[in-house]
Amino acid sequence: MLKERLAELVAESCDGEISKAEALEATVPLSYLGVTSLAQMRLIDAIEREYGVEVDLGGDISFLDSVDALAAWLSAAR
Repeated sequence: MLKERLAELVAESCDGEISKAEALEATVPLSYLGVTSLAQMRLIDAIEREYGVEVDLGGDISFLDSVDALAAWLSAAR
């Protein structure tokens, strides 16, 4: 369920450039599929609002490379 919602947020953040299914099934970093730096900022905002966490932009944000890594980061952050 968490991965599904995160994949939806990825799709919404990049204005549909990639679909929820593409985000879930990606075997390459999401940026290779078209998630831009602006889309990453939108995604971070959406995650912070929805899950009540804070993303440290000065730290390692490589978890934004995949839905799996994002889900693992979010589970650890909550």
